[in-house]
Amino acid sequence: MKKIKQIISIACVLTASLIHAQLSTTENYVYSKTYLDYNTSNVATKTAETVQYFDGLGRPKQVVNIKASPTGKDVVTPIEYDGFGRQVKDYLPVPQSNTLNGAIVPTPLANVTSTPYGQEKIYAEKTLENSPLDRLLEQKQVGTAWNDKPVKFEYGTNTSTEVKKYVTVTTFPDDITISKLVSATANYGANQLYKNTVTDEDGNKTVEFKNGKGQVVLVRKVVSATVNADTYYVYNEYNQLAFVIPPAAPATIDDTALNNFCYQYRYDGKGRLAEKKLPGKGWEHMVYDKADRLIFTQDDVLRQQGKWLFTKYDNVGRVIYTGIILAAPRASLQKTASNFVVTDSRDMVGFNKNGIQVYYTNILFNEIQTLLSVNYYDFYVVGDPFPTMVFDQTVLPSDVQQYGKSTKGLPLSSLVKNIEDDNWTKTYFYYDFKGRLIRQFAFNHLGGYHNTEKQLDFSGNQQQVITQHKRLATDTEKIIREKFTYDSQNRLIAHSHQVDSGPLEFLARNKYNELSQLEYKKVGGTVTDPLQQIDYKYNIRGWMTQINDPAALGSDLFGYKINYNQVEGLETPDALDATLKVKPKFNGNIAEVSWKTLTGQNEPLRRYGYVYDSLNRLTAGFYQGSNPSAKEYFEKVEYDLNGNISRLKRSQGITGGTTAGMIDNLKYDYLGNRLTKVTDEQQNPSGYPYVVSPTEIGYDLNGNMTNYRDKDIQKIIYNYLNLPSNIEKGTGKNRELTDYIYRADGVKVRKVFSGSVVTQTDYLDGFQYKDNILQFAPSAEGYYDFVKNKYIYNYTDHLGNVRLSYQKGTSGLEIIEENNYYPFGLKHEGYNGLAGNPAYQYKYLGKELQETGFYDLNARFYMPDAVVFGQHDPLSEKTLQPYAYSYNNPVRYGDPTGLSGNDFVQRKDGSIYWDKNATSQATTKAGETYLGKDLTFTFNSYIDPKLWDGPLGGFATGDKLTSTITVSSNTDADNNLLSIDIKSSEPIVHKTGGLIPNNDYFPGQQNVGLNIKGMKNGSATYEQHARVNGFDKLGIEAMGYSAPNVAQKLSIGLSGNNLSVTAATDVYPSAKLTVNSSQLFKYNQPSFKATFGKEFVGYRESRSYGNDAPIPVYRSLTPSPSFYTRYKK
Repeated sequence: MKKIKQIISIACVLTASLIHAQLSTTENYVYSKTYLDYNTSNVATKTAETVQYFDGLGRPKQVVNIKASPTGKDVVTPIEYDGFGRQVKDYLPVPQSNTLNGAIVPTPLANVTSTPYGQEKIYAEKTLENSPLDRLLEQKQVGTAWNDKPVKFEYGTNTSTEVKKYVTVTTFPDDITISKLVSATANYGANQLYKNTVTDEDGNKTVEFKNGKGQVVLVRKVVSATVNADTYYVYNEYNQLAFVIPPAAPATIDDTALNNFCYQYRYDGKGRLAEKKLPGKGWEHMVYDKADRLIFTQDDVLRQQGKWLFTKYDNVGRVIYTGIILAAPRASLQKTASNFVVTDSRDMVGFNKNGIQVYYTNILFNEIQTLLSVNYYDFYVVGDPFPTMVFDQTVLPSDVQQYGKSTKGLPLSSLVKNIEDDNWTKTYFYYDFKGRLIRQFAFNHLGGYHNTEKQLDFSGNQQQVITQHKRLATDTEKIIREKFTYDSQNRLIAHSHQVDSGPLEFLARNKYNELSQLEYKKVGGTVTDPLQQIDYKYNIRGWMTQINDPAALGSDLFGYKINYNQVEGLETPDALDATLKVKPKFNGNIAEVSWKTLTGQNEPLRRYGYVYDSLNRLTAGFYQGSNPSAKEYFEKVEYDLNGNISRLKRSQGITGGTTAGMIDNLKYDYLGNRLTKVTDEQQNPSGYPYVVSPTEIGYDLNGNMTNYRDKDIQKIIYNYLNLPSNIEKGTGKNRELTDYIYRADGVKVRKVFSGSVVTQTDYLDGFQYKDNILQFAPSAEGYYDFVKNKYIYNYTDHLGNVRLSYQKGTSGLEIIEENNYYPFGLKHEGYNGLAGNPAYQYKYLGKELQETGFYDLNARFYMPDAVVFGQHDPLSEKTLQPYAYSYNNPVRYGDPTGLSGNDFVQRKDGSIYWDKNATSQATTKAGETYLGKDLTFTFNSYIDPKLWDGPLGGFATGDKLTSTITVSSNTDADNNLLSIDIKSSEPIVHKTGGLIPNNDYFPGQQNVGLNIKGMKNGSATYEQHARVNGFDKLGIEAMGYSAPNVAQKLSIGLSGNNLSVTAATDVYPSAKLTVNSSQLFKYNQPSFKATFGKEFVGYRESRSYGNDAPIPVYRSLTPSPSFYTRYKK
């Protein structure tokens, strides 16, 4: 039977003026059309059309993206199956030579060699186990070079000597679990744990051991044949994670080792995390209200002051205001909070605190010491500014008017106090009638304002943006106008910029290849006279390999090349360290980077070759210039098992002779993970400062450095966000003092540096002032210099490091600054000495270099000479490295925020979008939930034992089908979302409760994997089916029901920065969907008996022994599967 379905993703039907799709009507298909834009006559001008074709068994066999390439050609993804009906090859999308307007393409691979793929292998392939489990044994990625570099998977169980067995003794004082760790004196017995081993493309091996409950007990990273880095996860008697023991912890875990090395967790009677201690810092306490919402948090520094950070919510769980309160210790405070649902509501009178009137009630825990932030929703506060139009878009009002729409449910304003004083930043949000943000107006803490207005197209892409800015209310307003142009699939093709009444500047004009990858962009100047054309190249994996061509610059000012799986320089750059070899890498690590500039005559091609250990940590970066063997600018690094640097060697450039001298030979001492002392055994003042007798580094109770006297840092004082508010450097006449002012959301708004002169820097929404004079504002390609009235353009590398800055001069282009760095971020000395703009100190990772020599990475300060952070990582539970920089792999990963680079955010209405400025929950907007850069959707169908009224009782309950889909983001150097990759794992058909498991799929359906790379717009659907296991089936049929089938369907789409999610299940059984452990929906099957009604159809003869009575026969009234949408955002 032919299946035809058209999905239209708009509320109203538009008249399409485009050629109608010419679908293959002899095939089964699903056709979807997404309208992207339309004209004033309601005629569609842009659409994204996709056809998914199915074979006779209902399996997808081809996906056609109609006219999706930049030149209007079809882009086709073929799907193949092996003889067992398994999809073992995942093809990349293939641009075609023309368009068939949606018809199925008979030979979709015929055009491959004429695409950017060339002669490369364009499919990934899996080797599956020859068993009903179909477990993955090998995975080969796309690309000919990866054909003999598979990722290997092994499955087994532990031996009796492999895994230590830790046990706990848990007591329950003050309503929390306190677990005592008993050091391992025995091992797990043989075959008690599942053992899964993954070996990556470069032979690096990771072994994971899980117990019967699915809990990870041990993650083993194989360092060498004799050394492992083992991380143990220890659970208490209630199956709660109580301890994480990292690799460098001693064999005997006493209290000192626990505090210095281990992660410790305690829970209250409801299983909520009540206390935790990260190594190197004090205990953190948490208190919840009756509705299980986190109300109070307290770190060790606040505890010494008797203070708590509090969060108050409204009746629907939105954060309405936060602050600091004096309150009792945790146990007493929790006992009180457990009696109440702590909510407040809008109030016309409200209360006054810290200089503002707050229009909410303040009923419980009302002795506020300091108010920090206030959020308003639903309707604007009386007196708030309210425009009626933004561009030609009507602003959504608070009261319900035409179409029954209002701002109900939307965040409308956010007030954030400075931490160090009582000045506030007040931000107001305005929306169009689709609920999209079109204006954001903010009064800054100095009395000026920053206003941003957007004109959006039908898809939500910004067409025009106007920014109006004043530092003070009495200042002259600065206006920036930007315009954006998109192609037929909403790829950005032009971005123009204008400051005040100055000339129009084209920041970028983009051209894409047939894979929709950015091929080049023309930067600066005008349409006919750009300043530079920047060309990009990529490998088959989609990894960027080139920015211009450093071997043939021509008129390009900068060229940069990245080698992954090839080496062009020396394999052994230092014969004295012959074990440190630069080798091709296949797992994503970078083997080499090469670059060249036009800063002078006969500039050499410069290169770094990189060496890694089996934990993917950088162990050496060898610089190779005009004399590759000169040993210039190298860094060699050794680590302990926790990833802390134990020794670092660093050389300088050649100053005489033929070999560079070593400037640093640093030996690191630690207390746990805290760096306590660095000894420079090279005794050279360059690089890291040499002192004869190193001084121990001081820390506060939160694990923040309070002094670093070897670097002349005498004292550092922190605010409650663990950000430095005061840094004192030097003594006597050389004393320098830096004072910072932050908002309560962590945004820095002022710096005052007092040295030989006093300099004040104000940071106001990107506009930066020095001593009250506007210096610059950032642009998409660099910045605008208000002192010179010039556009300055930056060349950045793959990490966002500013490498070269230039401007248009009177007689051509002028290079004003060049920066080249050691692998861990210290700038090379001896060349690239152009002064640049003294006011613009944004260099490594595009972050500002401070007068102290630290880089401000927003959440933490980083020291590139010592390669260490000054503050404890608040996300160290992910990496188990509290002070290490960028996973010890600074060439592959940047750390521009001092945290993980994570940016997907969930709006309060549940929808998900990309926010390039979000790096943690603290940086999200009011009412939003921070998710992260990569998303993991877990879709689970199960029988809830509390709701089950079907056969077999508890034997039938438990998980039935689980599927996992990951969404990975691809960004540019400025953290703008370029595309997403979507990949599904193998679905898990659970055997819970089944003595006779049956893992068959639903007849006619296969659980086809999903592997889509580089999706910029469009959607992908993953559908999974499974029969109930055999034991369930017997019981259900014995009651006269037909055995139902389990079915799940998850669709994920991307439009601009917005991610759409639609989930559907059959009526049976219950189901839930989570993203990054945050629940999106939960469906409870109301009643098995009510859902699967019985219809009497007659009798059948009894075949039971000793019973001759006829048996009534029933059939199900509910067909299966029939999908019902459970969630759509």
